[in-house]
Amino acid sequence: MRQTGQRNLTKALLAVYVIFLTWIILFKMQPDLCFWRAEPYRSVNLIPFGGSAVINGRIDMSEIILNILIFVPYGVYVSMLKDQWGFPKKVAPAFGTSLAFEALQYVFGIGATDITDLLGNTLGGAAGIMLFWLLSKLLKENAVKAVNVIAALGTVIVIGFSLLLVFANM
Repeated sequence: MRQTGQRNLTKALLAVYVIFLTWIILFKMQPDLCFWRAEPYRSVNLIPFGGSAVINGRIDMSEIILNILIFVPYGVYVSMLKDQWGFPKKVAPAFGTSLAFEALQYVFGIGATDITDLLGNTLGGAAGIMLFWLLSKLLKENAVKAVNVIAALGTVIVIGFSLLLVFANM
């Protein structure tokens, strides 16, 4: 596949990823919008690693780790599409997207707006940027193609498991 084809595949995979990310973060993996009928839940935590990240007096590392992991692909995709950008400019979209999700959760009253989530998501994007940098050093000109193949397979698997989850809980 030519370079333009690889770029278009990366854009398509990014679009599917962002839709899936939106479903997870804003729609709480629900098959319908019934959760919006409930009383709005709005809270804001501006203390890093405090508030919602603390359960029974201890920091809930699993939520923080999941927030980091879920944004790693974002950093990878940005790096693939904007290879000429520097590191800070590549991190900015992950930060902006996470900030938008946190703000929308507050506006729609569908979750807690938390600085810890913003930090974790941004760190995940940065980790994805570093991961792609490492892969591009190891795989040279084959990095984009290899990541696209892995991402396409991963996308099919994640969508398949998600559909199973939705149908099993209907």
